[in-house]
Amino acid sequence: MVEHTGAVPKAGLRQAPFGGFYGWVVVAAVFMVTLVGFGCAYSFGSFIAVLQGEFGASRGSVSLVFSIAGCLYFGLGVVSGPMADRWGARGVTAAGMALVALGMVAASRAQSIGQVYWAYGIGIGLGVGLSYVPGLGAVQRWFLKRRGFASGLAVSGIGVGTLLVPPLAAGLIEWLGWRQAYLVLGAGALVLGLGAALLIADDPHAYGTGPDGEPATPASVTPQGLSLREAMVTPRFIWLYAACSVAAFGIFVPFVHLVPHALDQGVPAHDAVLLLGVVGVGSTLGRFFLGALADRFGRDRFLMAMSLGVAVALALWAVSHGFWALALVAAVFGVFYGGWVAVIPAVTAEHFGGRHVGSIIGVLYTSVALGTLLGPTAVGYAFDATHSYVWPIAISAASTALAAALAWVSSRTVSPMAALQHAASDA
Repeated sequence: MVEHTGAVPKAGLRQAPFGGFYGWVVVAAVFMVTLVGFGCAYSFGSFIAVLQGEFGASRGSVSLVFSIAGCLYFGLGVVSGPMADRWGARGVTAAGMALVALGMVAASRAQSIGQVYWAYGIGIGLGVGLSYVPGLGAVQRWFLKRRGFASGLAVSGIGVGTLLVPPLAAGLIEWLGWRQAYLVLGAGALVLGLGAALLIADDPHAYGTGPDGEPATPASVTPQGLSLREAMVTPRFIWLYAACSVAAFGIFVPFVHLVPHALDQGVPAHDAVLLLGVVGVGSTLGRFFLGALADRFGRDRFLMAMSLGVAVALALWAVSHGFWALALVAAVFGVFYGGWVAVIPAVTAEHFGGRHVGSIIGVLYTSVALGTLLGPTAVGYAFDATHSYVWPIAISAASTALAAALAWVSSRTVSPMAALQHAASDA
């Protein structure tokens, strides 16, 4: 069990490469894990048209594949987080990356849309679900002062993966066909993702330091914080859970429907796929730069601002036409989406502590799983019924605006960690 008790360890210390702080190696490893996992997941937009043609499926039914995967990779954190807290993030994350590779290979062999559900939806969903929350939980234990920046840098792999993998998938589909494209992506996931997962470590004290690379002290050896049961009954957690659930309903719609929407407007296929790359660029910038700003100006306030920014971007999408207008929407959306994803783990660790952070993040992300399952699928079926994206996208924008209001309510409740620290100082 990854619990730290007793005195500061003296013997048997592991060595960080080049004598540096190993926390940055953990950040780099999680960056690659998220790049591979979410790059494979978000490449799905490049496969929608070919899967529709191959299996004669509706847009709503094909959209369900992504929603199943998204529901699983956020929802499974309720299991993978406690697993990582107990046995360590490295093994759990490595198993997840192996499943991502297996899911891509199995998708290449699918003979029906139902088999794609199983191979891609469940294979990718389980794989990312096992790797995402444990990786993020490990990063939180290595940092305190720069937690927002470190989290943003680690999850910026999602943005880079969104930038690189969908265009790569589109090129592979054109060159080799969709089945061989899945095989190539699966091989890359196995080599890069699994290799990175093996570099993850949970405990800075095993490397002779405390969080942020500062000297280890007896007080820092045992991470402070609430248990999962204690956290779940606090008003702060309940309102934060509601905010994330409502936000996710709209936030993940562009990853499925931005490319088909562009194609419907007559945007050439290679330009339409580039829109996901633009989302990736914006997302990377948002995670990298805005995560550091959250540390300075307040993570709760930052979460509200990111939700409002996404709402504005989605509202603009509903009335945008042509490649350049959609590219602007994709860039704005990417920046605020990236900041939203980056700050959630840091907010969680700030208010509930690092002792059981993997378990708490895992349960919190079940809220995101629910929104991811419902949002893209509902928009797909709404399009099938109306042959228009305007109102479905507008409703998605409204949901993220509501999420900002719920995040504000959460911020007005007492922070459990602040209350715990105050009680300790009075004792």
